[in-house]
Amino acid sequence: MSKDPVYIDFPGRVVFVGFGSIGQGVLPLILRHIGISPDRITIVTADDAGSAEAEHFGVKRINEALTRDNFRRILSPLLGRGDMLLNVSVDVSSLALIRFSWEKGAMYLDTCIEPWAGGYVDPTLSAARRTNYAMREEALGLRAGNQRAPTAVVTHGANPGMVSHLVKQALLNIAGDTGVDAGNPASREDWAALANLLGIRVIHIAERDTQVSSRPKQLGEFVNTWSVDGFVSEGAQPAELGWGTHERNFPRDGKRHDFGTGAAIYLTQPGAATRVRTWTPLAGHFHGFLITHSEAISISDYLTVREGGQVVYRPTAHYAYHPSDAAIASVHEFAGRNFVVQEKKRIMCDDVISGRDELGVLLAGHKKNAYWYGSQLTIEEARALAPYNNATSLQVTSACLSGMVWAMENPNSGLVEPDEIDFRRNIEISKPYWGKVVGEYTDWTPLTDRERLFPEDVDKSDPWQFKNVRVIW
Repeated sequence: MSKDPVYIDFPGRVVFVGFGSIGQGVLPLILRHIGISPDRITIVTADDAGSAEAEHFGVKRINEALTRDNFRRILSPLLGRGDMLLNVSVDVSSLALIRFSWEKGAMYLDTCIEPWAGGYVDPTLSAARRTNYAMREEALGLRAGNQRAPTAVVTHGANPGMVSHLVKQALLNIAGDTGVDAGNPASREDWAALANLLGIRVIHIAERDTQVSSRPKQLGEFVNTWSVDGFVSEGAQPAELGWGTHERNFPRDGKRHDFGTGAAIYLTQPGAATRVRTWTPLAGHFHGFLITHSEAISISDYLTVREGGQVVYRPTAHYAYHPSDAAIASVHEFAGRNFVVQEKKRIMCDDVISGRDELGVLLAGHKKNAYWYGSQLTIEEARALAPYNNATSLQVTSACLSGMVWAMENPNSGLVEPDEIDFRRNIEISKPYWGKVVGEYTDWTPLTDRERLFPEDVDKSDPWQFKNVRVIW
C-alpha cells in the first residue's frame, strides 16, 4: 500500500487544457493524491510535449490548439457536471473556460488569468488594458449572480497562489514573535487589521532560482525552468505592483487605473525591463525583475483597511524575481530584440545538474524589520519527491494539487482567489513538496550599503519606500 496520502476520492473526470512543464509535473501528483483512474483524465494540448508521459500513465491526449472558434466543440464531450477543468495553458482565455465550465456544471482551476492569444501584447490595447489588474477585474466581474456556481479557483500556482497562504502564516509568525495577540483571523477584515497592527508596509514575493543546466544557452534561444511562453508574455506586460498607503513618492512613469478597486498601479515599461531590490535568506540581497503577477494586486487588495469607504491602510506588494542565470541571459537577449521572443525555446528539467528555487514572501516594516518565509527546494529534493519536475515546477504543481483538492472539498464556492480560501489546508497538502521551509528575520533594507560608490536620490526617512526598492541605474 502506498504511503502517500490520498486526499480525496473523486468520481468525476479531469480535463487538462495544456500539457507543458506544469501539466506534465502535476499529472503524477494528481494520480498519487486524488482517487481517480487514468481513464477519467483527458489532456487537450496544442503540441506533442509530454506525449511519452501521457502514454506511460495511460492518459488520453487530444492534440489540437483551442481557439475562440473551436473550444466548445472540443471540450463539450469531455466535461460535465461534477468534473474539473485544469487550465495550465497559455493563449487560451481563462474567462471563456470559466464560463464554459459553469455551463457544464464543472469546477475549474488555473495558475494565471490568460487572454486569448496575443491579448497581453496587443498594441491596439492601451497599457492599462494589457495589465493583470484589468484581467483580474474582468474575472471578478463573473461573480455577480454566480456565488454558488461550481468552484473556480483562479491564479493558484506557487505564485500567484501559494504565496498568499504563506503571507497569512508569516503574519501569524511575526505576531507571535513580537508579542502581538493575533487572535484567530478568519475574514478579509481580520487579516487586514492584523497586517495594519503589525505595521507591514511592504510585501515582496522574493524568488531566486539558481538551477543550472548541463547545456549552455545558445544564441537565439530562450531557456527557462518553466513555461517560456508564460514568462515572455508576463515579461512584456507593464510592470505592476500593489500600491501602499505609506508611499510618498509616486513613480514618474507610474499610472493609476480609472476602473476597479484601485489597489495597484502600473509602470509604462515592461516588467522584464524593470528591476527591484530584494532579499532571501540564502541569496542575500539581489536585483529581481518586477514582473507583473496577480498576487501583487490581490494581496494588497485583500489586506486593505477601509473606514467610512476610505482606504486608510494598504501594503505595497510586488514580485521580485531573479530567474536562473540562463533565463537572465535569455531575458537580456529578448529585451534587445525589442521584446520579440527567440526562435528556439527550451525548458530545463532533466538537464538540470544543480541548484535550487528559493521562493517566499518578505514582509517588512514591522518591529523586527523584515521576515522572509518560504521554500528552499533543491533539484535533488525535487527529483526524489516527484517525477517530471524540477525545483521550480514542483513548487507550482504541488500548489495546483492543493487547490484542486480544496475545490473538490468545497465544490460550490463560485469564483475564488487564493487569498480567500483555507490557507492551512493548502499549506498542509503542498508543504511536503517544498523541501526546506524556513522563516528568517533580517536587518536588511533597500538602503543597505547604498551610496557606497555613487550618490543616489533616496528617501532616508523610510527605507521601505518603493523609490528605494526600484533600481534606476
